[in-house]
Amino acid sequence: MKSLPENEEEWEKRLTAEEYAVLRKGGTEAPFTGKYVDNHQDGVYRCKACGAMLFDSAKKFDSGSGWPSFTDPAVSENVGTRADTTHGMERTEVFCKHCNGHLGHVFMDGPQEAGGKRYCINSVCLEFEGTPR
Repeated sequence: MKSLPENEEEWEKRLTAEEYAVLRKGGTEAPFTGKYVDNHQDGVYRCKACGAMLFDSAKKFDSGSGWPSFTDPAVSENVGTRADTTHGMERTEVFCKHCNGHLGHVFMDGPQEAGGKRYCINSVCLEFEGTPR
């Protein structure tokens, strides 16, 4: 994993403006604009900020929401959730436990056969690592 910056100024230097806005300030990229929405390659998705393994392509599905969606984290110890009441809504935020970076939200409208969860994650928060065939 990458070493973590000691303050917000260092985070702002390390990340692009969009990455910083989403990962550090809790923003959201526009739907259907992220580079991993339609990615169907085998591999894993790591946190863009710190490199922690977050999601596996085997758990990715097309939710039609405009963001990459997963049924479960690849490494549950790296992915946390907490209440989010911003914007007048009650949601559950998803964050990277290693760097505290905002990733997206989890909803209970995913595939029922996989437990019903839909981890709705911003592409800008992810770094894809393909699996060689």
